[in-house]
Amino acid sequence: SWSGVCKIWSVPSARKRLVLRAHDERVTGVTFHPGASENSESDSLYIATASADKTARLWSKQGKLLGSLCGHEDRLARLSFHPHLPSLLATCSFDRTWRLWDVVTLQEVLLQEGHSRPVYDVAFHPDGSLAGTVGLDTHGRIWDLRVGRNILTLSGHVKQCLSINFSPNGYHVATGSDDHTCRIWDLRKKKSLYTIPAHSKLISQVRFEPVDGQYLLTASYDNTAKIWSSKDFKMVKTMSGHENKVMGADIARGGEVAATVSYDRTVKIWMPETKREEDELMIP
Repeated sequence: SWSGVCKIWSVPSARKRLVLRAHDERVTGVTFHPGASENSESDSLYIATASADKTARLWSKQGKLLGSLCGHEDRLARLSFHPHLPSLLATCSFDRTWRLWDVVTLQEVLLQEGHSRPVYDVAFHPDGSLAGTVGLDTHGRIWDLRVGRNILTLSGHVKQCLSINFSPNGYHVATGSDDHTCRIWDLRKKKSLYTIPAHSKLISQVRFEPVDGQYLLTASYDNTAKIWSSKDFKMVKTMSGHENKVMGADIARGGEVAATVSYDRTVKIWMPETKREEDELMIP
C-alpha cells in the first residue's frame, strides 16, 4: 500500500496471513518468489517488495527482512523474479534504468539503460532468455539477457506504457498504456498484431493466463478489469464491482483465480462461476 505496508492473504478463505511494515514510503510493487509455497521454510525467501524509497527488500515467510537491494537513484516501480533462475530479481525505476540483482549476494549483476523516461514494468520471457520493459516514454523494449542488449523496440502507443507481459506461447507480448489500448505484439514478425481498444481510461495492468495463455486479463482506471480471448482477442467478460480505479491485477499460477486491487481500498478475488464467482477482501 501507499502507507508502506504489505499484507499477505490466503485464498479463497480471505484470511490475513501476514502484515509487513515493509518500507517507510509507499510500496510500488510486490512479487512472490518462484519457490514460494505453503511448504516454504520459515526463513527462506518468500516475497520481494519495491518502494518509492529507491530500494527493493527481500522477506521470509515469517516476515523477516532478509536483505535490501540498493543502487537505484530514484523511486522504484515494479519488479519480477526470473522464471528459471530464482536467485535473479529484476527491478525498474524512475531513474530510467532497470536492473538485475542476485538475491543471494545482494549484488547488482546487470544495469540496462535505453528508455528516455522512467521504466515502469519488467517481465521475463517464459524460457528466461528475454526480458521486456515498458516506460513512460511510450515504448516497450525487448532485451536479450544472453548478450545484454535491446533487440527490439515496441513502438505504437501514443501515451505512457505501464504494463508488459509475455504469453506462455513465447511469441506474443501484451502491453498496456495510458492511451486506453492494449497492444499484442508478435516477436516472430516484430510488429504489433492487434490493438485492443480495451478500456475508457488508463490501463494499469496486463496479464496472460500463465498455464497456456488461453486468456488475457486487463485492468484499468475505468474501475473495471476485462477478460479477452487469446484466439481472436475479443472480450469475454467484464469484471465490474470496484468503486474506484483498478490499480493492478494478477492471475494465480494455475490460471483459475485472478485478483484485482483498487483505489477503493479493496482487493477482489475472482473465480470461474462454476466455483465461486467473487470473494472480497476489505482492506482496513
